[in-house]
Amino acid sequence: MKTRARAAWLALLCLAGATRALAHDAPYSFLDLRLGPGGLDGALTAHVFDLAHELGVAAPDSLLDSTRATAVADRLARVLGGRLRLVADGRAVPPRWTGIAVDRDRQALTLRFEAKWAHAPGALDVDARLFPYDPQHETYLNVYQGDSLRLQALLDHRHAHARVYDRGAQGRWAVVATFVGAGIQHIFLGPDHVLFVIGLLLLGGGLARLLKVVTAFTLAHSVTLALATLRLVDPPARLIEPLIALSIVLVGVENLRSRPGRDHRAVLAFLFGLVHGFGFAGVLRQFGLPSEALGWSLFSFNLGVEVGQACIVATVAPLLGMVRDRSSSGSTLVVRYGSCAVMLAGAYWLGQRLLLAAHG
Repeated sequence: MKTRARAAWLALLCLAGATRALAHDAPYSFLDLRLGPGGLDGALTAHVFDLAHELGVAAPDSLLDSTRATAVADRLARVLGGRLRLVADGRAVPPRWTGIAVDRDRQALTLRFEAKWAHAPGALDVDARLFPYDPQHETYLNVYQGDSLRLQALLDHRHAHARVYDRGAQGRWAVVATFVGAGIQHIFLGPDHVLFVIGLLLLGGGLARLLKVVTAFTLAHSVTLALATLRLVDPPARLIEPLIALSIVLVGVENLRSRPGRDHRAVLAFLFGLVHGFGFAGVLRQFGLPSEALGWSLFSFNLGVEVGQACIVATVAPLLGMVRDRSSSGSTLVVRYGSCAVMLAGAYWLGQRLLLAAHG
């Protein structure tokens, strides 16, 4: 029995030793990019444990020998190069690997590379999933332009993308193009916002009245979009999302309660526009706001929202006007059943979002 017990303890000790040998207490790497007018210079520093795993090397510390590191440089470049994607203004710029160096202090190797372009891009996208075998792995990205640090980001298996904008005019244009497009996309891919605007239009009215309603909504959401983006007022999404759904229900209710000479749509548009602005801000932040162009990105996203909203108004208002001109009874039915549909959709979203908030 004693012999068996000793053997069991010995096996456990060996297993513990193997586990310690395989443990990796530094699941991170460093990616440094220096941007210039003709291209970029890059350095990727990774722990020898991760590199040894990719190479199938049993002894990671053996890679700290400069001769051994040089011998495996091409293999590492092929493996890691396939997981690092650089895109300048929509055009891929593949890295050309230029050398390798041993970093004993970090127990790491640094692979150097360069990428060329004819003109400095307005925006550079970086995608890096360097060690997908380890879901805990993180890559610290630093992007420099001249002597200034333009971007710091943390890339992992969930968020492997980052974008940096040029500090010149081409960078500002890239910001405008990106965030105007994001604002337009959000309006058309956000059915709750679309339905709220349609609900405001169902009662129709002259051009002056519709402009009053739409302007009230625009002013309100512009204010809260700015406040939330700047973190001056930032209510949680679990509160804002149900309120957005509630706003849709109440617009439908107001339409059904309307009477000649009684039109509260502008007031509702302003009050609930404040709520929708907070919702817009949550989406805007997901795009990764460039701190050096915060004003441009905020203005551009809001402009995109207005363009999308204007498209909805320009499409729906004339159609409702045609129905109203052809048949007053038909117009009444459109308002009645359209408002009911708006209310039902809003009620569904309200219940769904309240449940999510309760379980979140």
